[in-house]
Amino acid sequence: MDLACQIAHNTHIEVVALHVLDHTGLFDFSAGSTAYPLMGNPAGLEMDQQFLESLYQTAEEKCTQFLKPFEKEGLKITKKIKIGSAFHYITEEIDEEKVDLVIMGSKGVSGFEEVLIGSNTEKVVRHAKCPVLTVKTKINIKDVKDIVFATNFNEEDSNVAEELKKLQHVFKAKLHLVRVNTPTSFETNRNIMAHADDFIKENNISNYTINIYSDKVEEDGIIFFAQDIKANLIALATHGRSGLLHLLSGSIAEDVVNHAIRPVWTFRLKHK
Repeated sequence: MDLACQIAHNTHIEVVALHVLDHTGLFDFSAGSTAYPLMGNPAGLEMDQQFLESLYQTAEEKCTQFLKPFEKEGLKITKKIKIGSAFHYITEEIDEEKVDLVIMGSKGVSGFEEVLIGSNTEKVVRHAKCPVLTVKTKINIKDVKDIVFATNFNEEDSNVAEELKKLQHVFKAKLHLVRVNTPTSFETNRNIMAHADDFIKENNISNYTINIYSDKVEEDGIIFFAQDIKANLIALATHGRSGLLHLLSGSIAEDVVNHAIRPVWTFRLKHK
């Protein structure tokens, strides 16, 4: 929220604070009872309704208190509270309001949990029709001077470059374009530089550096390169695969979102 307000100050845009009471988490933990979902219990529909109203009222009060410090800054902030699936309402908000940028917090997941469930943040990164900026720690927008953009210089969707330039403009930062060379996707420096030159010219990129970084896997290369140059933010595109294809191929963007300590900006490529 703090970062959203900082960006809003620089761009004069509206901030929508969306809080979703995820229905999958509505359980009865009263004394002596076994935890079970209250929703969908035919014998307790009235209790369910009262329970939901109580939850909504509590959320309303907490959100009002939470937003007070930010509203004093003279920003236009719209508060929205929904009950249901967080992912559903986030994507619905993106579609209905033609959202320019989603900012989400993430604690990151790894190992077995990462394989099994992922997170709402991962789902939004995979499917959102607008850029998503994931943050894990407090950020001062004035401190963001260097942005790493991981690329193979072959993005077919020209919107990536346009959105990337908007990001660069908001933070007034330098772009460090990096191609991570791995054993499974090796390319000669000569070819990479040729593609890089074309990418720069075609998309009119300015204030940048071109870099080639070697590592065993792309995710590690992106994170380590950002560490090495002390970058403040990582940016990359995602193919937004889902289902079996996602399970088979994985997602570099989601892995970086999960494991990087730096903020990560992602943009889903359009499918042909």
